[in-house]
Amino acid sequence: MPITAREIEDMLREAFPNGQVKVEGDDGQHFAAQVIDETFRGQNRVQQQRAVYAALKGKMDGSHGELHALALTTKAPD
Repeated sequence: MPITAREIEDMLREAFPNGQVKVEGDDGQHFAAQVIDETFRGQNRVQQQRAVYAALKGKMDGSHGELHALALTTKAPD
């Protein structure tokens, strides 16, 4: 069963409850997510993206993952 943007958004909101989270995409495989969260302050882009991938609980793991492509924008609030 394909994953939905809403499911991705829910997982990210759970991991970043005080952050701003926006997820777009409707083909069940390719999505774009924006996560703005204070926990990213002082982290480089790779660290921020790893935190997002961890929040997705294995949904992007290899060829067996439900999520095949996720364009990410991450940053700390201005």
